Amino acid sequence: MRRRALLAGLAALPTASWGRPPPKPAFSAGPLVRAAGLPGVVAYARLDADGEVLADAALAAAPMMPASTLKAVTALYALDRLGPDRRFMTRVIRAGDMLVLAGGGDPLLSTDDLARLAADLAATGQPAPARFAVWGGALPQIPEIAPGQADHLAYNPALSGMILNFNRVHLGWRQGGTQMSLEARAASHSPRAYTITAAPADQPDLFAWRQDGPRESWAVARSAMARPGSRWLPVRKPELYAGDVFQTLCRAKGLILPAPSVIRDLSMGETLASHASPPLEQILRGMLHFSTNLTAEVVGLHASGAGDLAASARAMQDWLTAQGQGRDFTLADHSGLSPESRVTAEGMAHLLAGPGLAAGLPGLLKNNPLDEDLGRDPAQAARIRAKTGTLNFVSNLAGYLDRADGRQSAFAILTADPARQAATAGQERPPGVLVWTRDAKRLQRDVLAIWS
Repeated sequence: MRRRALLAGLAALPTASWGRPPPKPAFSAGPLVRAAGLPGVVAYARLDADGEVLADAALAAAPMMPASTLKAVTALYALDRLGPDRRFMTRVIRAGDMLVLAGGGDPLLSTDDLARLAADLAATGQPAPARFAVWGGALPQIPEIAPGQADHLAYNPALSGMILNFNRVHLGWRQGGTQMSLEARAASHSPRAYTITAAPADQPDLFAWRQDGPRESWAVARSAMARPGSRWLPVRKPELYAGDVFQTLCRAKGLILPAPSVIRDLSMGETLASHASPPLEQILRGMLHFSTNLTAEVVGLHASGAGDLAASARAMQDWLTAQGQGRDFTLADHSGLSPESRVTAEGMAHLLAGPGLAAGLPGLLKNNPLDEDLGRDPAQAARIRAKTGTLNFVSNLAGYLDRADGRQSAFAILTADPARQAATAGQERPPGVLVWTRDAKRLQRDVLAIWS
């Protein structure tokens, strides 16, 4: 009702008098934002694509946590530095008496892809090697994307040049924690993951991780397994995980491999089989649609060539400065998970209207992304192509508005409740966050309705 009443009030504004042309109505979001009363800060900026002057803005220069809207910046950076056709290769190399599974930093590599590699390798008729190793040195070794996040969150795994199933493993259990299983689950193949174990435990924390020699081990609170269930867990030893799965898949094809080891230096040898990722443009479209944190960090690292995430983020910020955009961004990562990254609504709108349009970013963004959480709005008169960004008590939207009058705007709407965000950082669904986030998304949709 709030939205209908406000739109009706705008429609009832007085028209021209005594023959004078009516002034162009200023469809400002300010009254709506004030009426909504969303706890926290609401910063927004709209920039018509044919101009440099903000068409509507409030707190547009306020530094705000970008959350996953930062992935739109990462996409532009990767496209510029790597090109839309770049692919990442996973290879099987024979080096003397050793077979090497060599990761090329493919963020989309799956168990099904490894199964095809195993079949291609077996078809060569190679004898069983004396040694089997996995190499992940195409990218730096990073224990976690965001150390401040809870250890058990699947979107916060380890990183290296060897990536499998987004470096996550599927845990399933029967009632009471009996018959727990860990699988390298994909569409067609789901072999058991032998280098990772899980067991029920009487403990206050929901999950606890520890290194158990060459394995990684999860303890799961018995109280959380009263009913059958499943969830994804992050992988902390990605080379051993991928090597274990590849060994199982090769065994199914009649090729017996020794237990995998991890090597830091890649020996020269003959490539026996290989798998190429999709082109970067396709990878980025998936990243922006599904908001995969691992993909964002991986393509950012590829683009920068840096040795860690902090240095890679600084390289991306230097790139922004070269685009004339640096003063509005303070970057600590590529995914938006870091609590240290900051953007402004004005800076984001200018970046989207300039380099974003030039790079074809609208074609990579999701159509009407708010529909997923709020349902389709039958009264919507404009097309929205945008990236959402969500953390605890942070909800953002940035992208493009194709308005009913045929014009296009770039926009950013950044909302946050800083006190509650700081108090709940890294927690999983703290009290009140779902209601606050839904209210923030409704406000974003109402602002877009005013602008359209």
